[in-house]
Amino acid sequence: MKLSILDQSTVAEGRGPGEAIRETLALAKLAEDWGYERYWVAEHHNTASNAGSAPEILISAIAATTGRIRVGSAGIMLPHYSPLKIAEQFRALEAIAPGRIDLGLGRAPGSDGRTAFALNPNANESAERFPQSVMELLGWLGEGLPENHPFRSVVANPAVETRPEVWMLGSSDFGAQLAGYLGLPYGYAYFITDGRGAEEAMETYRASFRAEAGRLAAPHASITVFALTAATEAEAWRLFRSRELWRLGRDRGVYAPLPSVEAAEAHAYSEAELARIERIRERAIVGDPGQVAAKLKALGGKLGVQEVAVLTACHDPMARRESYRLLAEAWKG
Repeated sequence: MKLSILDQSTVAEGRGPGEAIRETLALAKLAEDWGYERYWVAEHHNTASNAGSAPEILISAIAATTGRIRVGSAGIMLPHYSPLKIAEQFRALEAIAPGRIDLGLGRAPGSDGRTAFALNPNANESAERFPQSVMELLGWLGEGLPENHPFRSVVANPAVETRPEVWMLGSSDFGAQLAGYLGLPYGYAYFITDGRGAEEAMETYRASFRAEAGRLAAPHASITVFALTAATEAEAWRLFRSRELWRLGRDRGVYAPLPSVEAAEAHAYSEAELARIERIRERAIVGDPGQVAAKLKALGGKLGVQEVAVLTACHDPMARRESYRLLAEAWKG
């Protein structure tokens, strides 16, 4: 299994969104040095939690300052946009870093409903025609549009020789089935569902996979998992306190910056909150590097995936970097 990173450009309490973006760019260069396969950036709108609203711009900056690691989106929320415009953006990215660009596609809004309509007044219709939009995007990326398509003569520029690797992303059977039908690689957002439905989605993907689509010879899947490590198990769990408190807020629909460990330790937890934290910890992949690497490999093996992407949110940017560095070392060992 290959090991990759998903970065949401998490905003930390006491530091601004600009710092979150710059931390993403710095971490990407280190991830290449540590041997990670891919560095994917997310798309979120109208939230104080994550600064990554324009993955295509971050991909451009990362691709221009790295030389080996694959760089991509997890994902582009296609219902917000014209497939032609996305094709042009990712062809331009291929010109910057030929053969290193990934285009992960999602159907979810990555925001609230009002924001989805602010991005695209035809949000409902666009979500309904998502499969058709994917096919048009694939056509403009180089496969060509059908003879009777009204925009067949429209060319997506720049017409470069290489194409981005297109992935279907999701956390339900819909994305899994569509990925299988189109013969595309599939990425499951394990961190969103806490694993619920993961096995069913992978079974759906493999059962519906059509090699005759002509894109992949066999199913190729990944999972994205939240994981956190440190030099000791105790330190990893201490750092995780930030994530626990943030998750309590998310459960109430509050998407705030990531609190500090000190704020989490000082919080007056109710009995209900403590019970919720216990449930969070039961599913959390947290520990020393060997423990975390072993858990991720076991999970990936159980689900039969070829890749594991790791999301790590940590208030201290140096602790976050250290988590990724230690995990990369343990993974190789």
